[in-house]
Amino acid sequence: MRITTLILSTALAFAVSTAQAAGPNRAPITTTTLDAGEIETARFMREEEKLARDVYRAMFLVWGQRIFSNIAQSEQTHMDAMARLLAQYGIPDPVTSDAVGDFQDPGLADWFVTLTDTGTRSLEDALRVGALIEETDIRDIQEAIDATDETAMQAVYQHLLRGSRNHLRAYVGQLERLGVVYEPQVLSLAELSEIVDAPTERGTPGACADLRLSAAGTR
Repeated sequence: MRITTLILSTALAFAVSTAQAAGPNRAPITTTTLDAGEIETARFMREEEKLARDVYRAMFLVWGQRIFSNIAQSEQTHMDAMARLLAQYGIPDPVTSDAVGDFQDPGLADWFVTLTDTGTRSLEDALRVGALIEETDIRDIQEAIDATDETAMQAVYQHLLRGSRNHLRAYVGQLERLGVVYEPQVLSLAELSEIVDAPTERGTPGACADLRLSAAGTR
């Protein structure tokens, strides 16, 4: 069964500091300051944020739960943040189509199909899919932070990381309201507990804070 038969048919005001902001008269940072790994990671992160947005849009169409539309909107701001970062460094944007399920990375394209198919089985499965995406994002973003010493990149990745932790809290919270005891799929139990037991995080001053997601964010 494929969701594609059902589905396939703001800008982020990001300003961490004056030194990092790309003003109208500032030339972009060139990719000569980056190694190949940093460039490919940034391109992947842009599409990974799109994957999250696209899956959540699909899940909202199937289940009508506002948690999916709310977090999809937040993922759009993350996509926008990555687009601005790529432009700042002069990195070609892999997102050439905004169509749901359209990816240059074949692994992400396949994962989109798998995740959306799984999420149509039940609301619990859809929420588990959301939690899996956010756990994966948390792992990947932290690895991206550790792999670069570019402060502009680290600042954007930290913003995405806060958002992913908030989203994971929201999905786990909704599963708990369904009576489900959620166990981590990517992170360790200790890492999951540390995240879900902490309060919702706010964005840094001047950055677009993630939507506050709670029980009020569901139908």
